[in-house]
Amino acid sequence: MAIYHLSVKTISRSAGRSATAAAAYRAGVEIADERTGEVHDYRRKGGVESAELVLPAGAPEWAADRAALWNAAEQAETRKNSTVAREFEIALPAELSPDERQRLARDFARELVERHGCAADVAIHAPGKGGDHHNHHAHILLTTRRLTPEGFSEKTRELDERKTKEIDGWRERFASLQNERLRENGIEAQVDHRSHAERGIETAPTLHLGPAASGFERRTGEPSRKRLDFEQEASERLARAREAGELERQGQALDRSILDLSADLVAAKADRDQQQAREASAALAMARYARALDRVTRETLATVPGLLPVQAVKQALHQVGQEVQAEGRQIPPEFDLVEIRRQVLAQPAYQRRLQRADSMEAQAQATLADVDSMGVLKRMVFDTQAMTAEARRLQTAAQVERDQVREAAEQSSELRAARQSNQELEQTRRRIVSIADELGEMQGRITEGQPLWQRPRHLYRLPETVTRVVDAARSMAPAVAQAMPPAEVHRMADRAADVAWTAPASQREYELAKSRFVLPAEERQQQLEREAKREKSRGFSR
Repeated sequence: MAIYHLSVKTISRSAGRSATAAAAYRAGVEIADERTGEVHDYRRKGGVESAELVLPAGAPEWAADRAALWNAAEQAETRKNSTVAREFEIALPAELSPDERQRLARDFARELVERHGCAADVAIHAPGKGGDHHNHHAHILLTTRRLTPEGFSEKTRELDERKTKEIDGWRERFASLQNERLRENGIEAQVDHRSHAERGIETAPTLHLGPAASGFERRTGEPSRKRLDFEQEASERLARAREAGELERQGQALDRSILDLSADLVAAKADRDQQQAREASAALAMARYARALDRVTRETLATVPGLLPVQAVKQALHQVGQEVQAEGRQIPPEFDLVEIRRQVLAQPAYQRRLQRADSMEAQAQATLADVDSMGVLKRMVFDTQAMTAEARRLQTAAQVERDQVREAAEQSSELRAARQSNQELEQTRRRIVSIADELGEMQGRITEGQPLWQRPRHLYRLPETVTRVVDAARSMAPAVAQAMPPAEVHRMADRAADVAWTAPASQREYELAKSRFVLPAEERQQQLEREAKREKSRGFSR
């Protein structure tokens, strides 16, 4: 069951620690400390599920680099005993999926950053191999100074002052945020940030060994010094209590604790049995859902809401959208038809014909110039009308030649291929835009609780985009359903079984069923009338 844990620690130079070492260890990376020259290499450290930086708005670009961020945090402090970082250690519910645990840690870190203006380094660690396999937790390492566009500024001292009760507020906020995520995922378990004393629950003090002492005991099999000191101190407290005449009261308290322990064991067994029952129910629900989902057609999945988890459909829409964007980026640029036309006309065969046309045009222009320059005497000697007519003929022939050359160039294989390619590219771009529009429409339908596709009566075949989304969502559905309550999975299985496709008993039944979707209403009615006439005529012939 979900547990609550939030502790706040400081990373201080007075304890021989550094922000660079703390960040490298928690993220499982290598960071070189520019102040000391020491290299902290934890790349071989296991158990780090994820590590990401959460920065305030307007943070400088260099802050996105983990090594640069924590080196700057170190250099911002000048005192030898400075506090260089602050850590929030939080427990993450094992009941949530890895993605939901990551989202919970990230959102909590984001609220810390937005309120205090600092930077956060969020590292999620998996449970240790030899410890509690439910011990999912996160280390949120905060800078002790606010991060502005100009760099680090004043200290976040509000997190140092106990009288402000700032930490108490964050403890309550994390409990509230954790409970919200548990409810969103259909998990009944809830957590409480208050101590047992604050809730009126009496408990005996327990020993918290810490990572160093626990590691020592696992490696050696011997009790650590911390455990021995605790036991010695407990023995001394018992002796003092005996001397004070409180031995009897402590014996009674011990008896009550034994009874409480028995009750706890019974409750734990009941919880275990309930958990096993829930797991069995979940497994049964998943098996039923998987079988029913395999028998449901694409058309049914697209037109009947509630068969696929909404989260699976949203993930499918996102995936297909990314694929479409990638397709759009791969579209090459169009061919430059002007440049290709120029290259075609530059070919020798076309150049010769254009030069011939230019020669005829030049001859015609020279003849017309001669006629214009003739005086009256020359005009009486030369046949100027014939000369002018010949010049006009040459001009017409030159223009015809140029037109034929241009037409031949337009019909060249180079230009035809370029135009065809450009048309195909344009069709591809229009297809990408159309798919994007369809994805947007489907996103809106899902948000409003509607089916993916509103099927017109005259259409049977799904659009390509809907098919892609349905197929992707179907493949994602089992994984998403794993995190859903068994009752919800059973409901989806029942619904899928109700609408599962069954094979038609005859060819006629198949044709009639197909006509309901393939043919327009008018044609479908005509087909039914023709079939009725054929049946009637068969009856008369018999």
